[in-house]
Amino acid sequence: MENGHSPVRHLRYLPAVGSSYGVEVMDFAALRAMDPHRRRALPQRPDFHVFALVGSGAGSHEADFRPYRLTQGSAVWIRPGMVHRWCDIDACEGPLILFRPAFLPGFTAAETSAPVCWQLDGQRLDLALFAADHLGREHRTAARSPRLASPPLLSHLLAALILRALPGTPDRTGATAAGDRSTEVFRAYRAAVEEHLTDWHHVADYARALGYDVRTLTRATRAAAGTGAKAFLDQRILLEAKRLLAHTDLPVSGCARRLGFRDVGNFTTFFRRQAGTPPAAWRATRV
Repeated sequence: MENGHSPVRHLRYLPAVGSSYGVEVMDFAALRAMDPHRRRALPQRPDFHVFALVGSGAGSHEADFRPYRLTQGSAVWIRPGMVHRWCDIDACEGPLILFRPAFLPGFTAAETSAPVCWQLDGQRLDLALFAADHLGREHRTAARSPRLASPPLLSHLLAALILRALPGTPDRTGATAAGDRSTEVFRAYRAAVEEHLTDWHHVADYARALGYDVRTLTRATRAAAGTGAKAFLDQRILLEAKRLLAHTDLPVSGCARRLGFRDVGNFTTFFRRQAGTPPAAWRATRV
């Protein structure tokens, strides 16, 4: 692209033959084999989840402008819409699981605050790899013998794997009704932000649409994400702004229009307040 910006590949979930269940199990070796031109090292934006475990080796990864060092025991969770790239996975071995957003509907509250990358100790890594192997065996069985395929079983095994690997997985048996309600409110807010962030820049807009008051959204967001509803919304808009600035040739005014700002001055003021620098200056650091 012009101006030195890295183009983003938008990846759709296209399962391999025999993997039409909403989940696909592969590994780093298979990814390298199917990508001889190393396109994995370029920015990409999938519309599906990617969950990976590094069973051995070391490498590096980048997600939404943050670099991560991968070592034995690293877990990586790329959510739909993230811009990421596998900078160096030549020496990494371990499972990679791709799955549609709807494959684990209403998953665990821990998912809302789990990082992109974290580290498992030896015992937890062994258990997580065991869970991934079980999922892989069932997945291969489903591909070879469709009569034995069970999407619900695959979904449960994937949930078991992620729950085993998540950092600080909560004890759901002690969850309260109030806590569950708060999680539901936050999930609804988060989904609405994803859908309307280019149109609605005020928490009150979401509160009206969802039928809650602003304080309810703020309490639920703070409980789930550790920040208030306004800060959560602003950070999400900022992230989308950075994606546009870093990976497109849109002028700053075009980015402002794409994100629903009335004029470039409002956008510049917002970006400077959130990022500490004007958008044009921030873009210059990415070229």
